[in-house]
Amino acid sequence: MKTSLETLEGLKRSLTVDVPIDTFNQKVDKIVKTMASQVSIDGFRKGKVPVSMVKKRFGDNAKSDAINEIVNETLVEALTDAKVTPAARPSVSKVDSKGKTNFSYTVEFEVFPEVKIADFSKLEVEQVTVDITKADEEKTLNGLQEQMIEFKPVKRASKEGDRVAMDFIGTIDGEAFEGGEAKDFKMVLGKGTMIPGFEESVTGVAAGKIVNLDVNFPDDYHATHLAGKPVQFVITINEVSSPKEPKLDAAFAKKFGEKDMDALLVSMKEQMRTEIDGRIEQLNKDSLFNALASANEFDVPQGSIDGEAQNLLAEMQERMQQQGQTPQMEMSASLFNDEAERRVKLGLLVGQIASDNQMQANMEQIDARIQEMSQSYGENAQQMVEYYNEDVSRKSSVELMIVEKMVQEKILESAKIKIVKKKFTEITERG
Repeated sequence: MKTSLETLEGLKRSLTVDVPIDTFNQKVDKIVKTMASQVSIDGFRKGKVPVSMVKKRFGDNAKSDAINEIVNETLVEALTDAKVTPAARPSVSKVDSKGKTNFSYTVEFEVFPEVKIADFSKLEVEQVTVDITKADEEKTLNGLQEQMIEFKPVKRASKEGDRVAMDFIGTIDGEAFEGGEAKDFKMVLGKGTMIPGFEESVTGVAAGKIVNLDVNFPDDYHATHLAGKPVQFVITINEVSSPKEPKLDAAFAKKFGEKDMDALLVSMKEQMRTEIDGRIEQLNKDSLFNALASANEFDVPQGSIDGEAQNLLAEMQERMQQQGQTPQMEMSASLFNDEAERRVKLGLLVGQIASDNQMQANMEQIDARIQEMSQSYGENAQQMVEYYNEDVSRKSSVELMIVEKMVQEKILESAKIKIVKKKFTEITERG
């Protein structure tokens, strides 16, 4: 076997492989003989068809199968001989089976780039810190209190803070549209959950009244086929209910699984700290890795980008299904190319840094990380641990988390760090 490697544009490579023509011909003959024992042709019993007739009728199929077999049998060795590692499975671009001495095929593929890591000390990295204030705690407690508000029906016109139950139907040019009709829909006035004009139309209205509303969907409305269009709503008010705010006492605390208000406040503060720490950790990781990616320029295999873009599209469609939305099956994965390229690039960078510094996660670190992650699963913590223990391969994602953390710490040892203090609400209320 003889190989010839050619460098094409960027990361693309072309590898031509030559094998003796006798090898190909013998492969074809073997396939034809196998076919002869299996095919049925009028006038011949099964297994008694002359090989020459089978070759004449099915020769092209036999050659195609022989080509596939030779490529599958020789490609790994050929790549090893050429000292090249493809970033994705090579594709056959040319085949020559008519040579007198050699059968040859050519495959094209991309290789991974050579990654040389830029000096960490030249990186400028922003890292966020957050102090939780008394005002933050009070706002969070008010949120808990709001969750437990009870609504009692009243015989008066609605006002801000009331909950209004209604039926409505919306039409555009006299035609109903998907999502424009609801029965016994409940809305708390003052939350701004509906399109502009809708909430105002049912404020100051008592139960039993019918409201006719002409309004436009916002130009930036999320459903693009409705954006900016005029719509007519017929709204029937079924009930107006007034809020009754719960007292902050032991009975209130017990609704959240705590014995009294002191215990609830302690638990609430711990949860606030856990939530904000998790968000800060992700923000700081993104900031650091964005700086790392910007400081290291190199080409990324398009095949890897395409594969990651498909993963991102599948993740988005799965999230939509979980949220009860209809996945947009016509959406192209190429819309995710920028984020896919970033992820692939960071994967190569993290892998190279880990390799350069011999960073590895041992099983003790992995198991400890799994135990730490399980704490957020409450009663299902042990079930989560068992999920990872049932199949060792599942721990690879946890191993990657640990190695990424090692890489972060290594970079932060030398990078120029700018500490930025932000408010609790700046982090928790961001999209």
